[in-house]
Amino acid sequence: MTSEKTAADAGIGKLGLCSGCGFFPEHLNAGKCTPGDACIRAHSGRQIDRFLRANPDLAQNYLNDIFWERRAIATRYAAIDSIQALKTDPDEVVRRVVAMRLPVDDLIDMVNDRDREVRLSVAARLPEPLLVRLVNDPDYLIRATVARRLPHGQLAKMVKDPEREVRKVVASRLPPFALHMLAEDSEPEVRAIVAERALPGLAAAMLQDEEWWVRLAAVANAPIEFLRPLTDDPEPEVREAAQARLAESETA
Repeated sequence: MTSEKTAADAGIGKLGLCSGCGFFPEHLNAGKCTPGDACIRAHSGRQIDRFLRANPDLAQNYLNDIFWERRAIATRYAAIDSIQALKTDPDEVVRRVVAMRLPVDDLIDMVNDRDREVRLSVAARLPEPLLVRLVNDPDYLIRATVARRLPHGQLAKMVKDPEREVRKVVASRLPPFALHMLAEDSEPEVRAIVAERALPGLAAAMLQDEEWWVRLAAVANAPIEFLRPLTDDPEPEVREAAQARLAESETA
């Protein structure tokens, strides 16, 4: 009995998937598929992925497959120029793969995708000059991603963002001379980030903040001559920080 016949005889495969398969028995005999482990006809993402990983030249044949997971996996392995049309695939998983694989200059068409995860992938890869298109995205996670990548000169557009977490990112990236735009933010977490990075004049003003941990953050940057009143601050940590800086200045 030849090895080819042995493989063919064994090749009915689990659930009979080898029966009627166009790749049987050649791919089975060549070790390019394995019933129950690497199979393009299986309804198992793991098996489909293993098949296309071994046969990437076949991926393009499945970009229009009726099964969304087969299309998504085929999109991982197909040539880049063959997946452009999948920007509008009905399944968001497929579109996410497209957003992760396309050249960055081809992503602008996907900034309004209805799926948050797709837009998140776009926001993470879109060229910086085009990120402004996502500044007002309805999802705060996408706006936060934009705030982490937006050129400094455009960050001022986001200082009024309605979400605290986005403004915290903005406060951590604004140039120090522009931090005054968030010095009176409604959220103490944002103001504390400002105080930690503030230039001396702004830090001195923030020593009067109503939140003790904002005052504490400001102590490190404020001019020495403004710290004496804080040695009587109601919060021990603020008093100790002010006293430590004053003592340090006296021994310098």
